Amino acid sequence: MKTGGQLVVEALIANGVKRISCVPGESYLAVLDALYDTDIDVVVCRQEGGAAMMADTWGRLTGEPGICMVTRGPGATNASAGLHVARQDSIPMILFIGQVQRDAREREAFQEIEYRRALTEVAKWVGEIDDPARIPEFVTRAFAVATSGRPGPVVLTLPEDMLTESTEAPAARPYQPVESHPGESQIARLADLLAEAKRPIAIIGGTRWSAESVAEFQQFAERWHLPVGCSFRRQMLFDHLHPSYAGDVGIGVSPALAKEIKEADLVLLLGGRFSEMPSSSYTLLDVPYPKQTLVHVHPDPSELGRVYRPDLAIAASPRDFVAALAGIEPSVTPVWAQRTAAMHETYLKWSTPPETGPGEVQMGPIMNWIEANTAPDAIFTNGAGNYATWLHRFHRFRRYGTQAAPASGSMGYGLPAAVAAKQLHPRREVICFAGDGCFLMHGQEFATAVRYVLPIIVLVINNGIYGTIRMHQEREYPGRVSATDLTNPDFAALARAYGGHGETVERTEEFAEAFLRARASGRPAIIEIKLDPEAITPTRTLSEIRKG
Repeated sequence: MKTGGQLVVEALIANGVKRISCVPGESYLAVLDALYDTDIDVVVCRQEGGAAMMADTWGRLTGEPGICMVTRGPGATNASAGLHVARQDSIPMILFIGQVQRDAREREAFQEIEYRRALTEVAKWVGEIDDPARIPEFVTRAFAVATSGRPGPVVLTLPEDMLTESTEAPAARPYQPVESHPGESQIARLADLLAEAKRPIAIIGGTRWSAESVAEFQQFAERWHLPVGCSFRRQMLFDHLHPSYAGDVGIGVSPALAKEIKEADLVLLLGGRFSEMPSSSYTLLDVPYPKQTLVHVHPDPSELGRVYRPDLAIAASPRDFVAALAGIEPSVTPVWAQRTAAMHETYLKWSTPPETGPGEVQMGPIMNWIEANTAPDAIFTNGAGNYATWLHRFHRFRRYGTQAAPASGSMGYGLPAAVAAKQLHPRREVICFAGDGCFLMHGQEFATAVRYVLPIIVLVINNGIYGTIRMHQEREYPGRVSATDLTNPDFAALARAYGGHGETVERTEEFAEAFLRARASGRPAIIEIKLDPEAITPTRTLSEIRKG
């Protein structure tokens, strides 16, 4: 006889869970008690949204579901921000929510929410466990749903009295991943399309990749001299210095790359959905019938033909699809080889930052210094905002597993992501980019980094405004500033108050030494970079945008 709380923890252990993020609540004390006798790392966070984003990051960097636990009502609604990221970004994650006792349901009991109604939009499946004997069944299903097809978050709610009830149940077993493989005829058809093409391009994205599949696809691209672009915030999927790399297909895509995609005669869309941001608001491919011959490879059949009608649809994960490419060899050097080389050279110019700009701090030289002084396996995280352009456009990602950034565009993601990444890879450097507005949405998780002695380096790029919104505001309503100015703390002093290391950079030449001191401190660090609000983009100032 075991309690529901013990059965939940046994199911997690059976499925290989090594860590969970949580904000504790009285609604699931029985689970917390059962965790006491295990080796699972319980990471105590300061807000449920941050806890859920940490779980998303573990899922993003490992391919295994990140686990988060929160309490009912406000705990669950706070965590929904992380659910939304995982849902839009196709990240495997399981959120456990303590629920009101079973005999109080449907009475609007204390902090009661009916989660199957509330969270279905941001989760692949929402289940509630009424009978503790069914816990192994529900947890096994949760892992399978979170990882199969298009991965995503699953929610399991745990009534408080169910967790304390004792019962007999079968021993939990690990879930079995569901794989989908391309057919031989589909791979043969792809080979024929490549042989017939004159201006092909591959756009890779999504999840269910691995370091091995990334390397294998790079070898395929090299054999075929195939130009490759990475979908929005999926840049770690291809070495940016590989001669086939053509650039980031995301917000602010290079005009030259956008032109190449529109004029391509064959597009291999691998792993991703090519949604609004990477498709430049659905303009790079016509909806529903692209002008280009479209090969769409996605692990979830329901995504194939949902927006774009493909000429060849292949239901397979990137890992399985790439493995099937090993036998495809071009008979001669493809006619587009010189075009691919030219596209890579254009990318290198596009990704070279400007040396000058308004104000005393120039982000271009700072990015050059970061490129020259960080290892290829350093992990970069960020949330959302114009500041992220400096990272996404000018950092050249070299390896898989080095990026944690929300394709959903969620502010506040970067700091909890950095905490999670450093826990996962303690020997690798983890650098978080955050705007001043972005940082303060989950800035309290800096306390989590201090508690667990995680020496992340956070670059708070402070321009005193909600920069992206101000940019749009000045373009649409010039000179009519409303609701976009911010009043900020001294971020370096805030870092020290938490027990971390703090630096302030007010001139470009101060950055290098500030970064080296932060690195040498061995503590979580914040480097506040005071950026002139005029430097709103790498190429246009706020005043220029205002003038139209």
